Amino acid sequence: MIRGLYTAASGMQAQQRRHDAITNNISNLQTPGYKAQATPLRAFPDMLIHLMEGQGVPPQRIGTLTSGVFAEESLPIYLQGDLMETNHPLDFAIRSNIQVEVNGEVVQFDHSGKAVVDGEIIFQPQAFFTVQGANGEPRYTRDGRFRLTEEGQLVSANGEPVMSVNGEPILIPDYTMDQVQISENGTLIDRSDGMELGEFIGGVFEPYQLLISRIDNPYDLIREGNGNFRLAEGAEEPVAIEPGDEVVVMQGYTERSNVDPTQSMVDMMTALRVYEANQRVIQSLDQTLDKAVNEIGRV
Repeated sequence: MIRGLYTAASGMQAQQRRHDAITNNISNLQTPGYKAQATPLRAFPDMLIHLMEGQGVPPQRIGTLTSGVFAEESLPIYLQGDLMETNHPLDFAIRSNIQVEVNGEVVQFDHSGKAVVDGEIIFQPQAFFTVQGANGEPRYTRDGRFRLTEEGQLVSANGEPVMSVNGEPILIPDYTMDQVQISENGTLIDRSDGMELGEFIGGVFEPYQLLISRIDNPYDLIREGNGNFRLAEGAEEPVAIEPGDEVVVMQGYTERSNVDPTQSMVDMMTALRVYEANQRVIQSLDQTLDKAVNEIGRV
């Protein structure tokens, strides 16, 4: 009976964590580039139950019993969000559908961006804008609401410098974004003459191009807040997108949150009902224990 209390309590804790993740998703419905969080549930390891030895009868195996459930870490879902047209020259969105081939065949990913090929799990690579974090290390985001500072530096909505493919912040002091066009690969172009913007470094012309990082395993990313992710320690370093990747930068658009509001409301109500069911189980067990102690115990 005490085990039942622990089992029901673990169920309540798991559903509370699931409920918190869902409400966080709903609160970010209007956050550009936000990636929904999923909270998978997992049972505690099963225990093998035996009938106790007695009167010369050896122990007999009855079966397995689990002692509860727990909520694992919240995992982002990297599905492509819908694109919303804003017609603002400083709004950018990434449309990404990077394909992976194994043994000459294109991998078919499921709705979560995962596939199993020959017993090996493969994740669909994802593309991100790259900005410079407060500590100087790169951060990755799908929130493309950029702006220009008074000095002409391109920064994110949080004020972080947007990185170029040469690893440096983008600085265009002589232009406004009304004069700048962005190509599909993220290169800045003078709208008046169609020429690429850039600078000469060591006698070589280096165009200003947004650094769009390709991350082959997006689950190596850790959410930091404000729409930013960072790579986990020891994770494979990202690379810049290549012409063969199906990644397009779109100017005058932002990427909507990929949260499904209808499904989120259904999941939230389900979590609440399961929480209440576990709560009633605890109340029932508590009443039974009360009777055992205060009534049966007297006899």
